[in-house]
Amino acid sequence: MDPQAKKQKLSTSEIASPSLSNMEPEKKKKQKVNVGKGMRKQNDAAMYHTGKVISAVARNSNFVFSPASINAALTMVAATSENETLRSVIFSIIGSSSIDELNAVFQEIATNVLVDGSESGGPKISAVNGVWMEQTLPFDPLSKDLLENFFKAAFSRVDFQFKCEQVREEVNSWASRHTNGLIKNILPPGSVKSDTIWVYGNALYFKGSWEHKFIKSLTGDEDFHLLNGTSVSVPFMTNHRRQYVKDYGDFKVLKLPFRRSGDIDRQFSMYFYLPEANDGLGHLVKRMASTRGFLDSHIPSQEVQLGKFRIPKFKIEFGFEASRAFNEWNLEEVSLHQKAFVEIDEDGAEAAAVTIIGARGGRGGFRPRLIDFVADHPFIFMIREDKTASVLFVGQIFDPSKCPV
Repeated sequence: MDPQAKKQKLSTSEIASPSLSNMEPEKKKKQKVNVGKGMRKQNDAAMYHTGKVISAVARNSNFVFSPASINAALTMVAATSENETLRSVIFSIIGSSSIDELNAVFQEIATNVLVDGSESGGPKISAVNGVWMEQTLPFDPLSKDLLENFFKAAFSRVDFQFKCEQVREEVNSWASRHTNGLIKNILPPGSVKSDTIWVYGNALYFKGSWEHKFIKSLTGDEDFHLLNGTSVSVPFMTNHRRQYVKDYGDFKVLKLPFRRSGDIDRQFSMYFYLPEANDGLGHLVKRMASTRGFLDSHIPSQEVQLGKFRIPKFKIEFGFEASRAFNEWNLEEVSLHQKAFVEIDEDGAEAAAVTIIGARGGRGGFRPRLIDFVADHPFIFMIREDKTASVLFVGQIFDPSKCPV
């Protein structure tokens, strides 16, 4: 093995015993962190990786994944690992520069974004972390304390050596249980082996009602235009209300707010990015992935009266293994699996994701031009919290008929 490859290769012994030495305030003065800036950097990184995943494993197909879930799992790994190669790769993936920044953003999201609001009329939200550690390996008590008390992770010592299949089934059951049964079999057979040393997991669940629900009697079948020039007939929702829509020339953006929690100062919305051209989604995704601050600079701020307005109902699930999408990570002994699910209908949206990381060894006095927003060709969508700009889910729809509701 050449020296550079050897440098990139992760040592099993190095990642077997995470430590809190880099986290102790007595030993290292914490950096002053700009949480808002850190969150914006993570959003830019999320869009970059959206483009990478689509290009590698979801080109011209329905797709959804959760940057928030991936970031939570990776932050736990970075905070409890002394392996500098692994941590530097995680910094690059998430778009952060330090452990302090990672943890500050994690805390902001955990305490102000991913809080259940269902009792006060807002979205039902659940965000759960879990860690499974090989029982024969040493583990720093301070790291265990960090996982359990800061990250609120359930911590288990398990027998990977002789009961790896049983542990895999346990992780899959945990994932299903914490996503209302939407994410099943996140870890396929053979993905957990006798030389696995740890598994970190995050499960995220979201269910919100639209601020203004669609009228079911107005839902009807219409044509959705595919890239090959044909079309499929699928159910489209519509209403006659003013909508948050802005036309940017070669694409339009629709924002559909969810009902807010009565006691929490936040606003979740679902966004639809619709290219003008039927075959324009690929170009739009590349632009979103490469333009810093794209999301914050393309948000409809005013409700407008629309001409035609239709969006399709859909339900999709998508899973991938990170090595297929991010081959530049060079993590030979670390694997990352994610599955995500999104369904929208007249009442609202339900979404879930599980990430598992394992280590081996203004109007005037005239009538304005009415904008149409008819999502009858491929588009990209997103669920995001507007005040913090946190991106929970992002995906694309190429053929709604392949994800019937």
